[in-house]
Amino acid sequence: MGVPEVINLAEKLASFSDHWNPRRIARYNGNELRVAKVRGEFTWHAHSETDELFLVMAGELGIAFRDGVRRFGPGELVIVPRGTEHKPFAEEECHLLLIDREGEPNTGDTPSQLTRETLEDI
Repeated sequence: MGVPEVINLAEKLASFSDHWNPRRIARYNGNELRVAKVRGEFTWHAHSETDELFLVMAGELGIAFRDGVRRFGPGELVIVPRGTEHKPFAEEECHLLLIDREGEPNTGDTPSQLTRETLEDI
């Protein structure tokens, strides 16, 4: 089995510059750890079968919900319950760690121009 790898999140995030294109950095127990840089608005979407975790590492993220908006910054996280429509946004660049079910599309049940069919492993 060996000794587990140490993953440096800052190094992973420094390896790309595009927005709304999450990269997979690890898998565990049927989940994927993903990092992403975001800026501007994403699309309204929901994940009917799984929750989604957003952890802000740098910057500020907003998530619009049908009943209001949550804004949060570095070291803070929000877990979006399964089936909840949401629309992430960031006025300035924001760095995220995301936890999603393995193979879960980044746009959930609502394909759009921002859907990533396959995620790059970094």
